[in-house]
Amino acid sequence: MSDFILARVSETLSKEHSLESLVRQFLEMLEMVTDMESTYLTKISDDPRQQHIVYSRNSKQLEIPEGFSLPFGDSLCKRALDDNCLFANDVATRWRDCEAAQALGITTYLSQPVQLADGSLYGTLCAASNQKKMLSARGEQVLRLFAGLIAQYIEKEYLVDQLREANAALIAHSYTDVLTGLPNRRALFESLQTLFSLARHLHIHVIIAFIDLDNFKGINDQFGHEAGDRFLIEVGKRLTQDRGKDDIIGRLGGDEFLLACPGGPLHQPQGMLLSALKTRLDKQIAGEYQLGDIHLYYPGASVGVIEINPEQYDADSALRAADEVMYRVKKSKSKKAFQQLN
Repeated sequence: MSDFILARVSETLSKEHSLESLVRQFLEMLEMVTDMESTYLTKISDDPRQQHIVYSRNSKQLEIPEGFSLPFGDSLCKRALDDNCLFANDVATRWRDCEAAQALGITTYLSQPVQLADGSLYGTLCAASNQKKMLSARGEQVLRLFAGLIAQYIEKEYLVDQLREANAALIAHSYTDVLTGLPNRRALFESLQTLFSLARHLHIHVIIAFIDLDNFKGINDQFGHEAGDRFLIEVGKRLTQDRGKDDIIGRLGGDEFLLACPGGPLHQPQGMLLSALKTRLDKQIAGEYQLGDIHLYYPGASVGVIEINPEQYDADSALRAADEVMYRVKKSKSKKAFQQLN
């Protein structure tokens, strides 16, 4: 293999950062060393088994178009693989039943499987001509080298994609309360910061409802933690019913939940909105619960609802203020125990 080709390959590997750009460079070099009019990379898909021309380079008379697909069983590559014949300059007579090759006018054909580390066949790297050509040792070496490098790059892209998916799942997990599936404290704070920025820009209130599940410990103590977990999950479901499109709902932790949403203009009192939201939340949480074999009536939670001027509070201080309102509600309530109904 010439020093020029090796230098080009080395430069290409160091510079190209996508499969397409890498392959297009290889196709150009493959054309040079094989003296073939068309060089192309195919991909073989399952269900149905199809062969697709992913990237191609065409010059002179022969044209193998990108995006062209055909059943793999009808392809020239399938016949070459079955016959273990990766070079032929008598295509018309050797594989006279291959209609695709006849239609394209291919006389000389050279291919190398692009095989991944697990042994699966990604596709083929090919060169073709409508003239009768001879295969040089250098052309065969370059084809094998390029097919191997393309396979390695595909493997690398696959691993990078897997890493990205794993990172995305990890991030999603770190922002989600595992038990209820709602946003957790971290996610709530980030969403609140965004809501506060928007509210400052629009000169509107932020409405926050701090929810504490009264006597949740009693459910755990009397019926066990599994029943307690079922109760928290059900509360989470009820809170997300009939939610507004801009509502932020999540679990702060333990028996505490939070709802926040945009309010009205800063110059308008929000009393009616606060009252309506508290009534809605009280109705959603109070009621009958079926916790596995346990059927109980839950009288309700302590809900502190507050309007916040985002120009005077940040998310952290607003949450503390809502917590204080909730605590005053809790102290003013007459205590009602849950009732087992079975």
